[in-house]
Amino acid sequence: MILEQDVLHKNNLLAERNRGFFEGKNIRAINLVSSPGSGKTTLLERTLTDLKGELPFYIVEGDQQTMNDAERISATGAPVVQVNTGSGCHLDASMVNRALKELDIKDDSILVIENVGNLVCPSMFDLGESTRVVVISVTEGDDKPIKYPDMFRTSDICIINKTDLLPYVDFDVEKAKEYALRVNHHLKFFAVSAKSGQGMDAWYAWLRQC
Repeated sequence: MILEQDVLHKNNLLAERNRGFFEGKNIRAINLVSSPGSGKTTLLERTLTDLKGELPFYIVEGDQQTMNDAERISATGAPVVQVNTGSGCHLDASMVNRALKELDIKDDSILVIENVGNLVCPSMFDLGESTRVVVISVTEGDDKPIKYPDMFRTSDICIINKTDLLPYVDFDVEKAKEYALRVNHHLKFFAVSAKSGQGMDAWYAWLRQC
């Protein structure tokens, strides 16, 4: 327990350093979290493509191995740095800090940190972000918010993705929202299909205002 507290304390200090950097340069930092396969990279790809030239995005990609996601994001034209965590199940503030030095982020921009796919470990680690966005998909259970409450409790926005598959899966959107609000009544929701584009306009409107 003491070791865990020491690790989190060190991380929180570095997160505050990151946050000060973001605030000083008027950068909106978004920590994008989810379980594996929720479609967050596809969501990010479509967002970057549709808003290209309108909003200045920089991306940090977190995965245990490979450059696959960074290559997909790079194809959109957005500046991106890949961070491989090896056996680690999350990004931490020091990893993000090192990535920032490679990105050379300009003032008045949006940084999206796509975290390692995991609904447990990333919930414990503040990266210095101003907003945490949790993505779930309709191919997962609608009880995810109450099975992994810490992630939903520490998030600001919940995106329900792959809504184009609703006719084919046993997922109740309203029940998922109800469960999520039990653990965090401040959550804001967007129900989208990153594949078809359904519901993405509301998400884009939020990004324009953030």
